[in-house]
Amino acid sequence: MAKVLLQKGKEKRTEEGHPWVYDNEINKVEGTYENGDIVDVYNWKNNFIGRGYINNNSKIRVRILTRKKEEINRDFFMKRIKEAWEYRKMMVDTSSCRVIYGEADFIPGLIVDKFGDYLSVQTLSLGIEKYKDIIVDILDELLNPKGIYERNDVQVRELEGLEQKKGFLKGPFDTKIEIMENEIKMLVDIENGQKTGYYLDQRENRAALKPFVKNARVLDAFTHTGGFALHAAYYGAKDVTAVDISDHALEYVKSNAALNNLQDKIHVVQANVFDILKEYQKNGEKFDVVILDPPAFCKSKSALEGAYRGYKEINLRAMKILNPGGFLVSCSCSHYMYPEIFRAMLLDAANDAKRTLRFIETRYQAKDHPVVSGYDESLYLKCVIMQVL
Repeated sequence: MAKVLLQKGKEKRTEEGHPWVYDNEINKVEGTYENGDIVDVYNWKNNFIGRGYINNNSKIRVRILTRKKEEINRDFFMKRIKEAWEYRKMMVDTSSCRVIYGEADFIPGLIVDKFGDYLSVQTLSLGIEKYKDIIVDILDELLNPKGIYERNDVQVRELEGLEQKKGFLKGPFDTKIEIMENEIKMLVDIENGQKTGYYLDQRENRAALKPFVKNARVLDAFTHTGGFALHAAYYGAKDVTAVDISDHALEYVKSNAALNNLQDKIHVVQANVFDILKEYQKNGEKFDVVILDPPAFCKSKSALEGAYRGYKEINLRAMKILNPGGFLVSCSCSHYMYPEIFRAMLLDAANDAKRTLRFIETRYQAKDHPVVSGYDESLYLKCVIMQVL
């Protein structure tokens, strides 16, 4: 097994639990290896740090799987997947949930979501791709799903030297699946929906709408397939406007509304959210509740400045179209928009909008997307609920 030695002064982050070793942190590699092979990582004093897989194609040269000198085989993955599944059974309703959340479950590069009786799987790095057949076999044995679908049609795989692809790993089956999220029936498109098919990470935050939406006029911006919109309508909103730029997503909003007999309360608008918020402000439109759940505006630290401006603009306009005493539910799934920066942005927007914020609750991703120490990237979703006075 090849041995990766880190540079002096570059070892602290990895020793404190971060699972990634970047190419510029490595002093030398002793021994031969092929991309995707298991290697051992040592600090400059020749002390063992961990064991993981290596890939010269990636800036993240090594992804650490374990801090022990243990064999990486079927038994290893069985233990890891069992532990992850037991945690979910303890914490959440497992009828639909995230089963494996990559590095936060100590299996870097692996995402597994469960939608009813079906699994959607992503193997996002070369090292984990080499164990895909073993992992799928274990998932089949432990969870006994009716079907498993591969959603590896993501660009990040190309950075690992892998091709994009999707298809059945156990099947075939109808990839349009009905699930229950809280009290709401939702249709999930495993084959063509965003990411693995649906965003399960907002499940608990959608349920948190209940106290704020009764008899309210609600705007759900960046609605995707209507998760927040449907919860608002179900919890007693008198009228919900669901806005998204995607026609595919809005067709699912309509189907989901009909599935829950909420079609009379929800009307969809296909538009760019930035444009329609300007239009609403110009026309004097007012809402009692505005929900902002945009896609990630920044996927790297260098994009943070532009992302801050984008987040500030939509929040500023949302505050201006809220009735006094109305509620703003503002989300960010950009990791680099750290909670303290996100809060500063909200205060900045409120100052420009000449509004006062009453912070009610700051929430994060659902418990099946765990946040672990040493790996800051595991915390990405922020959901701040405010009254705008």
